[in-house]
Amino acid sequence: MCVGFHGHHVDDALADMLDRGVGGVILFARNVESREQVRELCLDIKRRARGLVYIGVDQEGGRVQRLVDGFTAIPSMRDVGREGPAAAGRWGRAIARELRSVHIDLDFAPVVDVDSNPANPVIGERSFGTDPGTVSACAVEFIQMMQLMGVGACAKHFPGHGDTNKDSHHDLPVLPHTMERLGLTELPPFAASIEAGVASIMTAHVLFEALDPGVPATLSRRVVQGMLRDELGYDGMVFTDDLEMKAVADRWPLGEAAVLALGAGVDVALVCHEHARQVEVHESLVRAAEGGALEPARVHEAARRVRRFMQRFVR
Repeated sequence: MCVGFHGHHVDDALADMLDRGVGGVILFARNVESREQVRELCLDIKRRARGLVYIGVDQEGGRVQRLVDGFTAIPSMRDVGREGPAAAGRWGRAIARELRSVHIDLDFAPVVDVDSNPANPVIGERSFGTDPGTVSACAVEFIQMMQLMGVGACAKHFPGHGDTNKDSHHDLPVLPHTMERLGLTELPPFAASIEAGVASIMTAHVLFEALDPGVPATLSRRVVQGMLRDELGYDGMVFTDDLEMKAVADRWPLGEAAVLALGAGVDVALVCHEHARQVEVHESLVRAAEGGALEPARVHEAARRVRRFMQRFVR
């Protein structure tokens, strides 16, 4: 699991999740007061953890930048994409340098969705652009430079959130695209990111009818294991998007959703806000692992990928 919490210090809820052995913590603007405070918070989290724990943040740029006071203002990736791959590499390096200085190990960036729908309410300027080639080239430079500086990157949102007209925070987007269209537009930036060695990938709470009717990508074995793992050959760490987003939370109990996601080939359940829901997910995963609903091989496979990420990036 990777969990969020409230406040500028380790609270009782986060302490409980660390005691339960969660391996990841995600920071939001609500956790940030100053650069020095973030640094001390990250050190405290790592001291309190039962073992290694990675700390991540959405530091994309533009309107999605959680660390502001004391940190460099980052342009939108749309603006970066207009400058080209070299600019994306420079920003990947610069962001990583600042994250590493405050003991953050993972950036949930870059967005590699192609901005193919002007009515999209959630991606837009977060994307490098409207052309799959531009997005691919910029993503590769961003990822390689960020990871060269010691921070893991995360390509999102697989297999593509760029052409939706709904925000999965609030509803479940449904896309009727053919496999041919996915292969031409949505998938090339993910294939390029995988070739570049991206440390992690995040799934989309989007339903692709051509892939798995009725099942959003996050919970779909056809999408995660079938397409991402088997067809694209990805063996890195895969996150769900936040399971508390309404696209999932309004349709499945969170514990059940987490078990379905892990069964589909995801490695980490992301639960960003409420402690009670985090406990529900944790207990459901434990029961599923102990009771056989999650096969031991699947659990060990996920753990192997998380450990490999930690060995490479956690300081």
